[in-house]
Amino acid sequence: MAIIDITKSKTPNIADRDTNIKIGIDLPIRKGDNLDGYFATTDTTSDAIKNNIRNLLMTNYGERLMQPTFGINLRKYVFMQISAELILQIQDEILDTLDLWLPFVRVKNILVNTHQTNSNIDPNTMKIAVVFAIGDTNFRPQTVDINVTAGIRG
Repeated sequence: MAIIDITKSKTPNIADRDTNIKIGIDLPIRKGDNLDGYFATTDTTSDAIKNNIRNLLMTNYGERLMQPTFGINLRKYVFMQISAELILQIQDEILDTLDLWLPFVRVKNILVNTHQTNSNIDPNTMKIAVVFAIGDTNFRPQTVDINVTAGIRG
């Protein structure tokens, strides 16, 4: 997972300026070109953090070897009756999970869309958008979109 280097507080994410420095493995995992090494990599800290958020939110408890509490069980909500209280519960669970595993990510907003809020969405799918910033840096907010479906990762 990407970790913000706080030792260079005046120039955070200085690695983003050097195209020869790779930050993390890009998702989905695939073979990279000769410059990346064997796997494709991300060039910027924000891209690496987007992959980390996506990976964290799409992982159920117990799926990560040696870290049984890594992840969040979002798929359990797919067949539940959606209400304002349930959306708040999902948002709170996402906030708690991100605060535990990626404490340098500052969540600005979490949007949860389902078939009941948008008729263009499949009834067995939730679309979640997490708007975030990186710590107290000047980076503009970024968005990570994920689709949570019944038993199938999207």
